[in-house]
Formats: sequence, structure tokens, C-alpha cells
Amino acid sequence: MGRLPLAGITVISLEQAVAAPFATRQLADLGARVIKVERDTGDFARGYDTKVHGMASYFVWLNRSKESIVLDLKSDEGMAVLRKLISTADVLVQNLAPGAIERLGLGPDEALALNPRLIHASISGYGRGGSYEQKKAYDLLVQCEAGLLSVTGTPDSPAKVGVSIADVSAGMYAYSGILTSLLQRATTGRGDVLEVSMLEALGEWMAQPYFYAQYGGAPPARAGAQHASIAPYGPFGAADGTVFFGIQNEREWAKFCADVLQQPGLASDARFAGNALRVDNRPALHEAINAVLGTLPAAEVLARLDAAGIANAQLRDMHEFSAHPQLAERNRWRDVDSPVGPLRSLLPPVTSREVDVRMDPVPEIGEHTGKILAELGLGAPGLAALETPN
Repeated sequence: MGRLPLAGITVISLEQAVAAPFATRQLADLGARVIKVERDTGDFARGYDTKVHGMASYFVWLNRSKESIVLDLKSDEGMAVLRKLISTADVLVQNLAPGAIERLGLGPDEALALNPRLIHASISGYGRGGSYEQKKAYDLLVQCEAGLLSVTGTPDSPAKVGVSIADVSAGMYAYSGILTSLLQRATTGRGDVLEVSMLEALGEWMAQPYFYAQYGGAPPARAGAQHASIAPYGPFGAADGTVFFGIQNEREWAKFCADVLQQPGLASDARFAGNALRVDNRPALHEAINAVLGTLPAAEVLARLDAAGIANAQLRDMHEFSAHPQLAERNRWRDVDSPVGPLRSLLPPVTSREVDVRMDPVPEIGEHTGKILAELGLGAPGLAALETPN
């Protein structure tokens, strides 16, 4: 394995939950040294569940390859350690409560005065300023505020996305922003101040339905697992299960009618001449498709779709995903050590010809406190709680 791209970069993270830990774990994957500052009870994501041999699935996902130090940031001693760490670090990441980093005396101006090369990255629910600045922001609530629930679900009922998509989007933009700032600093020699709000990060991902509604006069309809503006696209019943497929253009539509449905005349049906008419006449379209596919085994339908070059998929649960043949054939699983033993984990999705990624252990609470303090020439102060100031 070649030298990792971020080897030699040190990140101090006052992080909790999902958004900031997702950003910093990706930095750690690329070789950054990530020092995670925790309470004596730990990042509260450690307690979200106990499904991974007693550890939380969220924490296992987000915190491999990090070092954990426990500091009491209400004490002068704890703050002295934190300031010493930040004074020589490359990046500070924080997603504490709004205003907490300023109350610690480590807001952007103070932190960069301490270390002018520092990249100071903050993740919040709604951003600095504005009437929502102090409003609590959890993933589902930001999904609501960004309009995601208005386009997700069935016509009768909205539904949240089943993963922490607002947190993940904010973490992704913090990660890419930090990488950009590191490149910029290599030229300017100066640090930077980055801010990412969950609302604005998820809002970027909502841009297509925004444009559709803003300039089309009506919002996209909630369509369940169907596509709001493309047809046919989504789940269809076979004789013994459900298959998913999507048609993207008129060439595919004609091919689908001829080779999958084996009804080539349907391609010239005036009701279905173009995607817009197929969407308008979706009930009749589905009736025609279901009349054929409902008589065939799912395996036969998928085979016909593959032969016709029509995009399709099986609906897999998590166990079936874990056993996905493509991931096995591409050797995409690795064991990551943890306090509860090796845990089978998926490799990061970006591959490089030049370097591998780092997948080091998930840390115990405060596992590296003594080591880090010794590096700083300090004695161990004892484990005391990191408290977010009120």
C-alpha cells in the first residue's frame, strides 16, 4: 500500500451522532489522524443501539480508524489540552450545539488566531444567523424542512428516507469542503473557515424537485416506489414475486414491448406514445404490463429484461445485500477490529490505483487518552466528562 493521501494530517473532532463523525471517518480512511474528543460516557451515538455484539451499529459504521481521548471541557485542565491539540492540528471539526464552540473560546476567529493554518469546519442544523440558528435539528426534522417528505412516500402518506440522509449529506459536504481547503492551503499557506448546514446540504440534493415545482407549477407527486415523472419505472408483480425496472427512452420502450412483453404493437399505442403520455396514463400502462408479467416467474422476467438491455433489479433486504454476489466477486468486504472483535465492514466506495484505504479499529471510550497526553508532555488528568456548555 502506498502512502495514504492524508498521512501527516491531524484532525481534532468535537463530534457526536452522525454528520461530523461521517466526515471525519472518511478523512481517517484516507490516512488522516483523527483525534475524537469524548465525554467519559462517550459520543452519545455509542448508545443508539446494541446490535453489533453490544456496540451501536451507528458508532461502528462511523468511527473506525480514530483515536479517542476523554477530556472535561468545563475544566481548565481539559481546555488546556484541547487548545494544545488544536494549536498544531490541521483541521478542527465540530458539530456541538449552536454557539457552544464560541463559548469554549474556540470559535473561528479565536481558533485561527491560535493556529492560522487551521481549517475550522462546523456542521449545524440550520447555519449561523437567521431565526432557525438555535433550533434543534434531527435528521427526520431536517428531511421535513427541506421538503424531502413532500416527495417521498405514497399519495396517501409521506415517508422518511430510511437512512440518516440529512446527516450524511452534511457530512459529505464537510468532507469534500475540508479536502478542498487542504488543497487551497497548500497554495496560500492559510487556514479556512467552513460551515455546512444540514438544511442546505439536503437542499442541494432536493434541487431537481425544487426546479420541477418552482417552474412547473406543481410539485412532483409522491409515487411510492414508482418514479414521479418516468413510466414505466418501479416495482411490478410477477407470478411469484416483484421485479423492478425502468424505461429511459423510446428505443427501450419499443424493445421492452417486443422482447419482454412480446407485444410489439403496444409500442405504437397512442396512449403510451412518449414518456409524458405514459405518465398521464399510468393506470392503463400498468394494467397492460401486469397482464403479461403477472403470468411469468420473476426469474423469467429478469432474464427477459437482461436480454433486452432493460435496467432492472431485485429488491434485497439487508441480509441479501450482505450476500450480494457483485460485492463478493469484487472483494469489497474487510474485517475491522473493535472492542467486541472483528466486524465485517464494507470498503469505502472510491477505489484508487495508487493507494489502498485504512480500516483500523473502532476505539474504546478514551482508549488513547494516555498516549495522546504523553505525546503532549502531559500527565494523565484522569477521565472526566466532556460537557457541551449550555
